[in-house]
Amino acid sequence: MLDGCTPWPEEFVDRYWAAGHWRGHTLDNLLRGWALEHGPRTALVHGGTGTRVTYARLNRRVDRMAAGFRLRGLMRGQRVVVQLPNVPEFVVAVFALMRAGAVPVLCPLAHRTPEVSRLVRITEAAGYVGPATHEGFDHAAMAAGIAAQGPFLRRVFTYEAPGASSPYGGMTIDPSGCHHFPLGSVDAPPERPLVQGADEVALLLLSGHGTGEEARLVPRTHDDYAYQARAAAELVSLTGDDVYLAALPAESALALGCPGIVGTLSVGGTVVLADDADPAGCLAAVERERVTVTSLLPALARGWLDALPGAGADVSTLRLVQLGGAPPDGAVAARIGAELGCRPQQVFATAEGPLLLTRPGDPAGTATHGRPLSPDDQVRVVDADGKDVPDGEPGELVARGPYTPRGYYRASDARAFTADGHVRTGRTARRAPDGSYAVTGGSGTTVVAVISTS
Repeated sequence: MLDGCTPWPEEFVDRYWAAGHWRGHTLDNLLRGWALEHGPRTALVHGGTGTRVTYARLNRRVDRMAAGFRLRGLMRGQRVVVQLPNVPEFVVAVFALMRAGAVPVLCPLAHRTPEVSRLVRITEAAGYVGPATHEGFDHAAMAAGIAAQGPFLRRVFTYEAPGASSPYGGMTIDPSGCHHFPLGSVDAPPERPLVQGADEVALLLLSGHGTGEEARLVPRTHDDYAYQARAAAELVSLTGDDVYLAALPAESALALGCPGIVGTLSVGGTVVLADDADPAGCLAAVERERVTVTSLLPALARGWLDALPGAGADVSTLRLVQLGGAPPDGAVAARIGAELGCRPQQVFATAEGPLLLTRPGDPAGTATHGRPLSPDDQVRVVDADGKDVPDGEPGELVARGPYTPRGYYRASDARAFTADGHVRTGRTARRAPDGSYAVTGGSGTTVVAVISTS
């Protein structure tokens, strides 16, 4: 495990292996297998440019970028902040960093110097991958400023949108000694694959639990994240015929692996990366790419529904729409049923885990968020003393399981976890007698999914 991370106790490691949840494959090595199995199929589509990337090409680009990262000084175990829009380079860079032995630290694109510099300081990040500029903000200048403030950040890799003009066109060294490289130039002949363990940390995800100086990072191992994405894909019956539209930011927990981008790639499906969630553009993408699955916030869903009559787009291929960020709006749910011929499926998800999901056979009008994703999830609702409350009574949701880490990265706050390893979600919930849970408060991600009845 990466220094600063809490491992699972051996008895739980043995349990998760015996159950087949953990299978000993790193995410970047899984990509090699997906490329062998689905080589000529389309893995990624950039909604803005129409660029299409096959599985074989994706894997080759990851191989060459990984070698390029190492050639440019990134070393195994170093952390790298990744702050990219929804472009194929996001997927390539994240998998390439993992293949190079580095640990991507996924950062929302909207974060600015205070948040990004804090992530660099906490993780001692040696690298930064981000756009040169995006929507008028100079990310490269921000990274240079952060590099000048401390000893950690020494490699900045800038993504240039196709056709964009930028002063960051070649390798430079700024006054602080930080090297700047165009991301497109990070390319070298593939090296012999590194030997890495699937119990090593694959990603650091930003928790929604803390803010400001209390921001927390969630260490996700290859084994636990691969299991989460695979199990979520199985639950919603993803296949190679599915097309997932990443309308929400790619680094968000919902869009990345619930089942999202990773889950779709795991079954040989196609991921369409939308520049933003604008209704007109996304509805057109649904028709053009024959999208079957996507994820939205409730406000965005209302925008899509309002825009649908005027857009004239054929969205009949959609079979699953995930709405995240807040409890479902009854009016939106009613419109979805009436206008899309779909019924809601509710999900509760956080970067830490656990995932609670209703199943297709549950009553359409259920007021719960369903049951845990894994049979080895241990979810409880407790009072202020940590004791289980009776069914139907409110309490705090706490959980542990095969995709729920046992501690935050480099965090000493013991209050975030119980003595026996349950994460304290900070969310108020109620447990129903049938074993389902309703999350009624807090800042977690509440999701509604829409499944076509046809």
